[in-house]
Amino acid sequence: MTGKVKKSVLSLLGTLVALLAINFASSFVFSRFDLTHDNRYTLSEPALNIISEVQEPIEIEVYLEGNFPLEFRRLQTETKQILEEFSAYNNNVIYKFVNPIISEENALQVIEQMYKEGYKPINVTVNDKGKQSQEVVFPWAKVTFQGRTARIPLLKNAMGASTEEKVNTSVQHLEYAFVDGINKVIHEKSKKIAIIKGIGEVNDIYMADFLMSLRDSYFIAPFTLDSVAMNPQKALAQLSEYDLAIIAKPSKPFSEDKIQVLDQYVMNGGKSLWMLDQVQAEMDSLSMNGSMLAYPKDQSLGEMLFKYGIRLNPNLVKDEMGTPIKLATGQQGSETVYEEFTWKFAPFAMSTSNHPIVKNIDGVKFDFANSIDTLKNDIKKTILLQSSPYSKTVGVPSEISLNVIAEEVTPETYKDHGNIALAVLLEGNFTSVFNNRVLPFEDKNFKNKGVTNKMVVIADGDVARNQLDQNYEPMELGYDKWTNNLFGNKEFLMNSVNYLLDDNGLINIRTKDVKLPLLNKEEVYKDYDKIRTLIVGLPIVLLIIFGFIFTYLRKKKYTK
Repeated sequence: MTGKVKKSVLSLLGTLVALLAINFASSFVFSRFDLTHDNRYTLSEPALNIISEVQEPIEIEVYLEGNFPLEFRRLQTETKQILEEFSAYNNNVIYKFVNPIISEENALQVIEQMYKEGYKPINVTVNDKGKQSQEVVFPWAKVTFQGRTARIPLLKNAMGASTEEKVNTSVQHLEYAFVDGINKVIHEKSKKIAIIKGIGEVNDIYMADFLMSLRDSYFIAPFTLDSVAMNPQKALAQLSEYDLAIIAKPSKPFSEDKIQVLDQYVMNGGKSLWMLDQVQAEMDSLSMNGSMLAYPKDQSLGEMLFKYGIRLNPNLVKDEMGTPIKLATGQQGSETVYEEFTWKFAPFAMSTSNHPIVKNIDGVKFDFANSIDTLKNDIKKTILLQSSPYSKTVGVPSEISLNVIAEEVTPETYKDHGNIALAVLLEGNFTSVFNNRVLPFEDKNFKNKGVTNKMVVIADGDVARNQLDQNYEPMELGYDKWTNNLFGNKEFLMNSVNYLLDDNGLINIRTKDVKLPLLNKEEVYKDYDKIRTLIVGLPIVLLIIFGFIFTYLRKKKYTK
């Protein structure tokens, strides 16, 4: 064996040994590299913590399989890649992509069954070689673990956004959506929510969709404050067993002993979600008469909220960026003609904050909202939603008329106004409203200063109100059947509850930014002929040049 051959054999053996050593080491050391500029495939720590808890196989069915347009193929790809990361980190995570509509024969039955189960389909247009066709798509996934299931929405329905923009927003939501679904099925429900009753609250049927959505993740139960009058100590002890209290659109004043119960509930760490009206104004009254008198109402909660660091004002927010309303404008034959107008007393609040409660959610619709002032104290205050720069407050009592839709205004009308707070998050150690005061009832465990706590206050009692269909069944929260718009009310409220009750930080995954490179179609169309010539012609020119060079070199080599 020559020295050169011997050297080659040793080199080959050395390479084989090195590869075997690397392969052996890789069975003990796991690592994946994310080379994207936004680290979209780097799972967050809360996500890794939840996935690591999966000790038995968990199955994820994704209904994104079929003949899709380009935008949905992108959503399909991004979904597959995020699930690959889950499975690579924990091989107990098993996923598959399926087409729920296997054949055209039973398509209608499948669509109806999936719709009943909560998987709402959408219709998309597919272009195939110049031919257009309509396809039904279910942008959903289902996660199953030990007989428990959870629905996972994959497409966020942003009002007015193109399909491409919806997909881009949805991709940012994928990690949180899947981790939240996994968390629901691997953990039994434990947190309890009290829906406060006996305060002249809105009927349950008008909050049905919100309550049913809460029931998927939490135990919910009504809690009446009427028992406070008979035994306030017992009522406080019973309320303290709940993790969150929801106070929605009270219309009756709170007595001092009821306020003490709610105050001490907060002092002892109970979370709270407040949806309050400071003005009596209802759309039903306005629709019947064309005008109404808006006047202040008082639930006697002002002093307590003032102590916590905010003030709800008895006024109405008037916003040029209002939500649409349909009004009858005449007759055409025997049919009534309706036109769409902007209703200025229903602000359309778009979030500009990076807080996980409101990041990447659609605009929220308010009805006759009031303004919120934040006051100086030790409590941290985060404005979650606010009106547009072209808004101002209207004092009450005052007459509200439908004629406001024809009102002409100038930018000067809103000078030094606008950006009015409508929803605020409060976090910190709250001071009791009864600090240094005589207590309405004796409480041996009374606290002047509370433990670290948080609450969300919304200056609109109707933000959780859903409409009813023709059969008086509740519709999806945020959907307006008159204008066929879907607003972000449901996501905003669910995010608020999740943030208040989230101990493991899952909600913070929503702050992750993922940026998909979108095609600028206007630039493409502008230079369409040039780009087409470049794409088609350049490879041919390069091939011809290569052919000439190859032929020349070949002739030169063999003519010697």
